[in-house]
Amino acid sequence: MKLKKTYSFSILSSVYLTVSFILISALIYFLLPEEKKLLSLLISFPAIFIISFFITQYRTERFIYDRIRKIYDEVSVLNEDEFIRASATTDIDSLSNSVTNYVQGKRIEIKNLTERDSFRKDFLGNVSHELKTPLFTVQGYILTLIEGAINDKMIRDKYLGRANKGVERLVAIVKDLDMIAKLETEGLKINYEVFNIIDLIQNVFDLVEMRAKKRNITLQFNKFYDYPVFVSADKERIEQVLINLIVNSIKYGKTNGITSIGIESYNENKFIIKVIDNGEGIKEEHISRLFERFYRVDQSRSREQGGSGLGLSIVKHMVEAHNETVLINSTFSVGSEFSFTLKKAK
Repeated sequence: MKLKKTYSFSILSSVYLTVSFILISALIYFLLPEEKKLLSLLISFPAIFIISFFITQYRTERFIYDRIRKIYDEVSVLNEDEFIRASATTDIDSLSNSVTNYVQGKRIEIKNLTERDSFRKDFLGNVSHELKTPLFTVQGYILTLIEGAINDKMIRDKYLGRANKGVERLVAIVKDLDMIAKLETEGLKINYEVFNIIDLIQNVFDLVEMRAKKRNITLQFNKFYDYPVFVSADKERIEQVLINLIVNSIKYGKTNGITSIGIESYNENKFIIKVIDNGEGIKEEHISRLFERFYRVDQSRSREQGGSGLGLSIVKHMVEAHNETVLINSTFSVGSEFSFTLKKAK
């Protein structure tokens, strides 16, 4: 009949204690003279107690260690190499807390891995969808031309122009994907320099002016700045941040609307740059996900306006690479305010 593990443990421990007691008694009885046996027997009691304590402690720790190690062997998500001999203890509260903390850590790790896997699947699906749309568009126009439409000059020029727009969108997606990959794997090297943020904003206004005119959107500062505003940052990266935010405000702004830029003191060491529009605004449930790659509030309108769907994600990476903060405040049907902080030049 197979004994319970606890019975086996108790019996074996009792055997060890009995043998120890017999050995000590035998030594006293056979090796010491008669007149010293009683005194030695009294003195041996502490020795027996100490030996019993160490045997019991060792046996208990060994029992607990073997049982927990078996649990690690049976549960595949637990790595038995992470459980060391020294972590076994006879203090049940400490043991319970230790195991609870370990399990909690593993739960968080498993949750993070699950979220990453889900994010990876979503990302691959989004990439596939984003690339598929312009690819099929370009393919359709080219096939139509091959099938004979190329002989009609008007149709040929129109279809080639549309195919070119599809290729431009593909190029934009690939370039932004390449940038995101570099930002997340290699990190972003920031080349700090001191420059006038007013001049940089004006340069960005000039770059996107034609795009704004197509929707009759006015680009302006929120006020007249009498003096330069000097910041310390990577000028090229901040230019890209401003381009992405202003183009975003143009795409989702109202026709005949306004996009204004404001610069304010955030604290004694930082400025905050605000990009404000009076566009359609964003509903509350979308705000927390705006900086996710390929996330779109309005799928149909977003694709109509073009772009890779990676602009805000790139903004977040670039701003955070400066150890700065990007913020958003939006009211649906009223407008949006995207802002980010920059270090003041000393």
